[in-house]
Amino acid sequence: MELVKPAFGLTFWMVLGFLIVLFLLTKFAWKPILKALQERENSIEDALNAAKKAKAEIEGLKSDNEKLLAEARQERDQILKEARITKDNIINEARNKATVEADRLLALAREGIHNEKMAAITDLKNQVALLSVEIAEKVMKQQLANDDKQKALVADLLKGVKMN
Repeated sequence: MELVKPAFGLTFWMVLGFLIVLFLLTKFAWKPILKALQERENSIEDALNAAKKAKAEIEGLKSDNEKLLAEARQERDQILKEARITKDNIINEARNKATVEADRLLALAREGIHNEKMAAITDLKNQVALLSVEIAEKVMKQQLANDDKQKALVADLLKGVKMN
């Protein structure tokens, strides 16, 4: 049983050694260990705060990015709308100009056709008048070749003339 019970001297020296080690650890090692632990705790806390700030910044950037995308989409839609309006205006303007030009050309063509028609009618009238004169001349030559026929014609013409 003596093996289970330590002797007083052994216990004394063990307690004295423990106290010396405890004193030395408290004096020299305890403060640097606590300081290192505190620094470690502070650095972990700072890292967590930095991560929270980074997360908040990322959320802010994400929302800013979404706003910019929405603005860009809206601006794109506005530009496309303006482009469509401009295209429609250009097409309408070109259509109107083409219509005006077509009407002008049509009026010129009608005027040209009318002038040609009038010239043809005038020419036809002149030819008919010439032919009528030639025919009348030939008929008169045949009719008036005889003196009796001349006298009868003059008498008929005089009957048709009324005197005032």
